[in-house]
Amino acid sequence: MHRIEPARLLPGVTLDSIPGPRSSDAPAATDGRKVRGKALIFWDPKVPGKKLDAIDTDQITPAADCVSESLETLDERWKAGSFRYLMPDFRERVHRGETFLVAGDRFAIGSSREMSPAGLKGVAEEAGLEMVVVCGNNMGDIFRRNAFNLGLQVVQSPEAVADAQDSRTRRAGRPTSRSRSRPRRTRSAARAGSSRSAGASSASR
Repeated sequence: MHRIEPARLLPGVTLDSIPGPRSSDAPAATDGRKVRGKALIFWDPKVPGKKLDAIDTDQITPAADCVSESLETLDERWKAGSFRYLMPDFRERVHRGETFLVAGDRFAIGSSREMSPAGLKGVAEEAGLEMVVVCGNNMGDIFRRNAFNLGLQVVQSPEAVADAQDSRTRRAGRPTSRSRSRPRRTRSAARAGSSRSAGASSASR
């Protein structure tokens, strides 16, 4: 059985001769910079008003966009493929300043492809912006680790996800619950108006 011994100084070394902490060991000071942008929300098309859960890395970066004919065009493939099918205008919207990507729980589950965080970060950087991913619980562990290594900002906050709103009434051609409800109210009002007109007509006769 091994016994752990306390540390001992080498012969000729004293405590006073040991140098203190280096300046490089101190934590980096923050500059108080704030990242600003508008929300880009992935809504659940089946549940009005709910953010989309379980967006996996295959949806973030389709497999066909993970490869390229040359290294020079590889990062362009990653950026062009970001949400190619889930949100075809993603790149355009990010360039307009919608840089706070908001999604539900279990964001970026699935494969370990580093292209997904790299592509998201690159889409914002080519417009001189900074991407921030805000999601609910249980973000994919490998995606989060890759994001940290690449410098992509990620936040897990179910409260922030629940509070997030955007200014759009339509997403990817699908009307939101608000825009879908208007025609029904209009038709109801029209029927009520017709009934009142018919009643007034019969009363005059």
